[in-house]
Amino acid sequence: MLNNFTNQEIKVMKSFPGICSRVLLACLVISQLQVQSLFAAEKGKPQSLFDGKSFTGWEGDTTKTWRIENGMITAGSLEKVAPRNEFLTTKKRYKNFDLSLKFKIVGTEKVNAGVQFRTERIPNHHEVSGFQADIGQNVDGNLYDESRRRVTLVSVDDEALEKVQAASPADGWETYRIRAKGNHIQLWRNGIQTVNYIEKDPEIAETGVIALQIHGGMKAIISYKDIHIVELPE
Repeated sequence: MLNNFTNQEIKVMKSFPGICSRVLLACLVISQLQVQSLFAAEKGKPQSLFDGKSFTGWEGDTTKTWRIENGMITAGSLEKVAPRNEFLTTKKRYKNFDLSLKFKIVGTEKVNAGVQFRTERIPNHHEVSGFQADIGQNVDGNLYDESRRRVTLVSVDDEALEKVQAASPADGWETYRIRAKGNHIQLWRNGIQTVNYIEKDPEIAETGVIALQIHGGMKAIISYKDIHIVELPE
C-alpha cells in the first residue's frame, strides 16, 4: 500500500498513524462501495445470449437437432416428426433476471415448444427439469413445471389469451418476456402479462440454466432470435 505514496507522504503518515489508519480504512470502504456499485450497474445491462451466427455459450444436440439459419436458432421440420423433446441450454446459470426473446413456430400437427429457466439437465438423459414458459396450441403463455412436478402451475385465462392473439405481429415473430426474482415469476406474451406466480415451495431451486425447446411428436419448425437477458441484483 505504501508503495503508492511519495517519501514525504509516508513520513507524514508515520507521524500520525491513528489518523492515517482511519483515512486508509475510509478509502478502502469507498473503493469497495464503488466496486459494488459498478457490479450492480453491470448486472442491470442487457446482455445478448445469441450472437446470430454461432452456438457460443450454448450446448445441446447441434448436429442433428439444432441449427442456425439467417441469424436464428432453429429446429424441426415440416416433413419429419420430431422424435423427442430436445433442449438447447445455456452454459451459464442464472438466478434473478429479466429475459426477452422472439420466436416463430410454423406447423399444424401438435405444435408445441417452450423456454426453460431455472432448469437443470437430467443426467444421462435428453430431458431437463425446471420451469417452462409454454409455447403452443392450448398452452400458449402458460407456466409449466417440466419433468419435476409435471403440472401446469398457471394457465392463461381467456381474456389474456384473446389479448395475446390480438397483439400477434403480422410477420409471425411473437415475443416472450420472462422475469424471475426470488420466488416471484412473471410471464408476458406479446407484451400481455399471462403469469404472475409466487413459488411457495422453498425446496424449488432459484437458479439454473435457460433452455430452448423443440417438442417431440410434431411436424413443425421452431425458431428463436433476439435473445437478451438483464441480470437483476440480489
